Formats: sequence, C-alpha cells, structure tokens
Amino acid sequence: MTKAKTPTHRVPFRRRREYSTDYKKRLAMVKSGKVRMIIRKTNKDVKVQFVEFKSAGDNTIAVVDRRVLSKKYGWNSKRNSYTAYVAGMVCAKMALEKGVKEFIVDLGLQKASKGSILFAAVQGAVDAGLQTNYDVEMVPKDKINNVKEEYRQKFEEIKKSILKV
Repeated sequence: MTKAKTPTHRVPFRRRREYSTDYKKRLAMVKSGKVRMIIRKTNKDVKVQFVEFKSAGDNTIAVVDRRVLSKKYGWNSKRNSYTAYVAGMVCAKMALEKGVKEFIVDLGLQKASKGSILFAAVQGAVDAGLQTNYDVEMVPKDKINNVKEEYRQKFEEIKKSILKV
C-alpha cells in the first residue's frame, strides 16, 4: 500500500466551523453593493451596526449598543423591543449624517420570526429616515406602540430628539 500524497479532507473556514458566518448569504449581500444594517442580539444587549463593504475590509459607518444608549441618551434598559427600536433609530440617524440613504438587513445566523426584536431595530431605522425592503408584518408594532410606563418618558424624549417631531 502506498502513502497518500495529498490530503483527503479539506477543513472549512474557521468561522464556518464555529457556525458564526454563512458565507453564501454574506456573498449575496456584499454583491448587492448596498450598506448592511447588522443586528445582533445577545443575552443582555442589542447591537446595531451599519457596515459598508470594501475590498480591503468592511468599513463600519455607525455602531450603537446598550453602552452608547446609556452614555448619550440615559437609556438604561437591557435587551427588549424598546431598546432595539431606539438603537435602530439612533444608529440610523448616525448613518444618515454620513450619507447612507438605504440599506439591507443582515441578521446573520439568527432566525427571522414575526414580532422579533430584530425587526423592532429595522422599524427604528426606517422611522429615522432610511429606506429598505422588509415585511411590515414582522415588526412587533404592539410592543413599540404600547410602551411600558417605566420606559415611556425616556422613549418619547429620545424619539423626539431623533425624529425632531
């Protein structure tokens, strides 16, 4: 029996092995040429980013998470629909100032489900003035429109300062 001269098993990319990146989905989004709104949720936080593809590496335009909201706006809530909506609105305002007009949504490996806080962030970005294609039925409107008493005052205050209504 002779020795093998080439490997028979090809190891996939590290991020694919860790189930961190779906490269097929990412390539489709990058080919669109539009800015991506990346929404990630953790156990304690919602993070919203606007990222533009460059051949040398992705260019981050704006980032908002719980720490930014608490420092600049006094929003001390953790992961919920209100925080996602406010984070999407604030991040979209920052992206608008840097010339972004429209975006595509990048949920990563998270499942898109009706009423998810991911779509609350998308609705916040759309309300701030950006454009995208999304299914309006996926947005948790009942949660965004009926804010709990403990969040209502700060929520309306931030909404007025961003939207200038």
